[in-house]
Amino acid sequence: MAFSKQIRRQKIKVSIRSAVSGTADIPRMSVFRSNKQIYVQVIDDVAGTTLAAASSKIKEVADLKGNKIEKATKVGETIAKVASEKGISQVVFDRNGFLYHGRIKALAEAARNGGLKF
Repeated sequence: MAFSKQIRRQKIKVSIRSAVSGTADIPRMSVFRSNKQIYVQVIDDVAGTTLAAASSKIKEVADLKGNKIEKATKVGETIAKVASEKGISQVVFDRNGFLYHGRIKALAEAARNGGLKF
């Protein structure tokens, strides 16, 4: 029998996290996508702290009229701006088991255009 979507994503996530870890110099940028929202955090795994965060629930993105990909693009621009204000220029991208497609790809490309390197 085939794996369910959730089990498949968890297996991919474990595989990715075994190779990807964030430090204070190069933190991990973790993305979570639900059916309606998208969330992104810049995490220092050594200290166990979140350095920066953005989501589609913040006011400037929530008020945006458009589809979910456009909102994900705005979240990517926002996280790049917030990270650069905190002095973060390079991150390791953690897609969290999601396919690099659609909203995840739009967020990543917007963050790259905003100045983050990964």
